[in-house]
Amino acid sequence: MSGDEMERIAEALERISPPPAPAPDLTACDAYVWHVSPDHLQPVPDVSRVDMRLLVGIDRARDTLLENTLHFARGLPANNALLWGARGMGKSSLVKAVHGEIVKQGLPLKIVELQREDLTSVTRLLSLLRSSEARFILYCDDLSFGHDDAQYKSLKAVLDGGIEGRPENVIFYATSNRRHLMPRDMIENERSSAINPGEAVEEKVSLSDRFGLWLGFHACDQDGFLSMIRGYCDAFGIEISDADLRAEAIEWQATRGGRSGRVAWQFVTDLAGRHGVRLA
Repeated sequence: MSGDEMERIAEALERISPPPAPAPDLTACDAYVWHVSPDHLQPVPDVSRVDMRLLVGIDRARDTLLENTLHFARGLPANNALLWGARGMGKSSLVKAVHGEIVKQGLPLKIVELQREDLTSVTRLLSLLRSSEARFILYCDDLSFGHDDAQYKSLKAVLDGGIEGRPENVIFYATSNRRHLMPRDMIENERSSAINPGEAVEEKVSLSDRFGLWLGFHACDQDGFLSMIRGYCDAFGIEISDADLRAEAIEWQATRGGRSGRVAWQFVTDLAGRHGVRLA
């Protein structure tokens, strides 16, 4: 066998089974995104987030998650958290804002974002984080599972930790539109068609029970919607009377077919553009 053939075989074997990734530099910044193929943690120097003071109407969830995260950052016991409920009501924004607040207070806490599609790699990620002296929020946005979706089993490695247990320096925060992380019709179908309905859904439904904190987010009323917008306007120096704000905001939400924190921000973005104000 020629040298060229041997080299091609070696390259093919390396592609099939690449060498293990080098240990990540976890001193680069406070936020990372986990990627696979190959496994690596991508630093995020500038996190896209809003200040906690701008999150209006979710005071109880804000205070509860902040207190839980402070306990964790200080090395005290803390719970995994599931933030569930209406779309656009600040679930993801709250997780990032809480992390920013902790860092602002001088506590060494890092956040790692994990995509739902990469849950099967979570054991490898936990091995990397376990060996670090830093403390981590492992964060998965828009977590949910569909029919015949077995990835929920990988999540147990985070919540329960398997034989090794969850790393002491890792906590898991997830956001979802569903309290039980899967469609209601899927749960009902399992109950109606299984030989033992209770056992058929217990494993999947009980997944959300493994979160120590359930924080619910519900659709806002009109007063809450207007309060969000007024808070943004005051924070960014957008001058508009209460009467004009009310009239324009109500018209805007009518065209969107609903009210939420996301719709409020979209209105403020449009308003700031018309008023020549930069949202920095």
